[in-house]
Amino acid sequence: MSTLQDDARRYHAEGRPGKIEVSLTKPCATQRDLSLAYTPGVATPCLDIEKDPEKAYEYTAKGNLVAVISNGTAVLGLGDIGALAGKPVMEGKGVLFKRFADIDVFDIEVNEKDPKKLIEIVAALEPTFGGINLEDIKAPECFEVEQTLKGRMNIPVFHDDQHGTAIISAAGMMNALEIQGKKIGEVKVVVSGAGASAIACMNLWIRFGIKRENIFMCDSKGVIHEGRRGTLDKTKDAFIQDTKARTLADAIKGADVFVGLSKGNMLTAEMAKTMASKAVIFAMANPDPEIPYTVAKQALPDAIIATGRSDFPNQVNNVLGFPFIFRGALDSGAKQITEEMKMAASRALAALAREDVPDNVRAAYGDAKLSFGRDYIIPKPLDERVLLWEAPAVAKAAMDCGVARKKLDMDEYRVALERRLGPSRMFVRNIVQTVKASPRTLVFPEADDQRVIRACRVLVDDGIARPVLLGNPVSIEASAKEAGIELKGIEVVDIAKRSTIEEDIKEILQARGRHGMTLSLARQLITTDPTVVALMMVRKGLVDGAVAGIHHGYPETIRMALKLVGVSEGVKTVAGVHAMVTKKGPMFFADTTVNIEPEPTHLADIAIMTARFARELGIEPHVAMLCYSNFGSSTHAEAHKIREAVKLVRKREPELDCDGEIQAQVALDETLRTKMWPQCRLKAQPNVLVFPNLGAANTSYQLVSRLGGAEEIGPVLLGLYRPVTVISPRASVNTIVQMAAMTALHGIKGSAWGHSSVG
Repeated sequence: MSTLQDDARRYHAEGRPGKIEVSLTKPCATQRDLSLAYTPGVATPCLDIEKDPEKAYEYTAKGNLVAVISNGTAVLGLGDIGALAGKPVMEGKGVLFKRFADIDVFDIEVNEKDPKKLIEIVAALEPTFGGINLEDIKAPECFEVEQTLKGRMNIPVFHDDQHGTAIISAAGMMNALEIQGKKIGEVKVVVSGAGASAIACMNLWIRFGIKRENIFMCDSKGVIHEGRRGTLDKTKDAFIQDTKARTLADAIKGADVFVGLSKGNMLTAEMAKTMASKAVIFAMANPDPEIPYTVAKQALPDAIIATGRSDFPNQVNNVLGFPFIFRGALDSGAKQITEEMKMAASRALAALAREDVPDNVRAAYGDAKLSFGRDYIIPKPLDERVLLWEAPAVAKAAMDCGVARKKLDMDEYRVALERRLGPSRMFVRNIVQTVKASPRTLVFPEADDQRVIRACRVLVDDGIARPVLLGNPVSIEASAKEAGIELKGIEVVDIAKRSTIEEDIKEILQARGRHGMTLSLARQLITTDPTVVALMMVRKGLVDGAVAGIHHGYPETIRMALKLVGVSEGVKTVAGVHAMVTKKGPMFFADTTVNIEPEPTHLADIAIMTARFARELGIEPHVAMLCYSNFGSSTHAEAHKIREAVKLVRKREPELDCDGEIQAQVALDETLRTKMWPQCRLKAQPNVLVFPNLGAANTSYQLVSRLGGAEEIGPVLLGLYRPVTVISPRASVNTIVQMAAMTALHGIKGSAWGHSSVG
């Protein structure tokens, strides 16, 4: 049976050894590329930097490059194992920098234990790096190394072992005390451990309002008290207390807060029971906390407990700090990381913990019920919003306290950070910005589903749309209460008590009376089926659009929408389109969900509607009508169908850049297309791909998503008389929000998508 140790060895050894590599950011394929990358072209930026050193941030990677530096004297609870043995940890730190904040790292392991010599080595590296992350250097030498380097270097220097835990724990502390109803200036704090991390934690906590005279710190010899004055280093001297307490057991009596940064099992259940009611316990030793989580919970059921472990609530994880602190520091050109910047990071994390947690974060943690409270006082590391909250807070603090070289526009900066999270963020952001200027009213018939309620909360809070929850108010309110979501600002409509019930029955009979609809069936549907009622609201123009599909499923919801809402004038069919957001920009795949074997007229509608959809998103469409053949090379009926569809498109939309039949590889390779098929009329790289049948389209978008790494948004339903978006029963909150934004945009731009004739 494979052990964790065996798996770790294989993880590091298999394939390319280690966890990191250097990759190129510029083309290097031709002789000219080489002459620009190196000699003789490289001389120009070199001379520019000689004249103006700040040009280094423009011409080199310095501004996004951090050194992770260690001498291996205090490695991850392993102790003084040496610089070389610590290298896997330093590489791992580089992985976290890149994964969470898109910061490049060189790990540097230094065989030097003398702090003065280590200082000289690190200081000499300043020309190379935009920042220095000191790692795993033992106390008390780490204090001297960091403080001296901060005074000598004009780039940020940060010892994460000291400050990372301090920043994260301070965020959790503020939230925990509020939940427990304790005043920050009155609580008694007992600390087990007096090393670099413990000292840094308490120094930062004091800045937030914890009273120094209320802190009782214990090292391996017991409480730091007056009788030990003159025997301690200066960092411990600052926490000397005039007290009769000599042991941790003595000090813990009546304490409101316990902070553990020492070793496992230092705090027993009996000791914990002597703490004040509604205590706060931060047992952060790893891998074994000072008191096991379950033991602490059993001893003090009303306590809030945090550990350094990921398998229990409230993990104090340094990855919530250093990547985002350096991101903000680098982007603002900060010369150092100040106390104000650290405090800004803590406040941002504390505030984010109070926000509703996205579905993708819940899913990453086993669909845990994460909401602000005793078991959730600190955001989770995999919550991508941390970048968008913490880095701007740090950058702003750097500007406010005068250490920043750059003046950032914070709105523009947040947009830039979103871009780092992936191309789909910017794609969706542009849609959201459009619909926020003219919010539409959208109805949600699956209103008791917590995902829908959460999505509606986001829509209201972000000003994206005016949601209407349709269903049983009692059930809706119960689901909202269970999820911890306020319904303020969200309209709730009781399906059974609407004033228009009789009017709706008459209308549905008028629309479907010749298609099997009876009076009793109409009454049943109008009084019991929220999806039918929602579609009738769309039909009558009472709302601007509907988002549905969780209860009835995709095919049935589309069928109902076609029957009750209908297609636009001149449209032969509706179509489902997926926007596939790639590194090169969005591409639109159609039709991915509706038409199994579309006729030429259907394909022409699909091409025109999808092109208009792209254009209304600010993207000039270039349409490739795909096939297995190229420009008449096959006489098969399917190839003929594509050729006929192209003729129809050109007749209806002569200005639209469109051609086919064409193979995907030819359509997407301009060199090949130009060389082999000069008759092709495509003016640019296609970004709208129309497939010959549903199988090809559906399979293609899924393969591109799963294997090609593109981010999918959709499907967007085009061609209905009024906007209806059909979502999957598996849709996440984020997906529902995205599709609601698309629906709102459809309500604004709908005439281009099918509200009027495309003929």
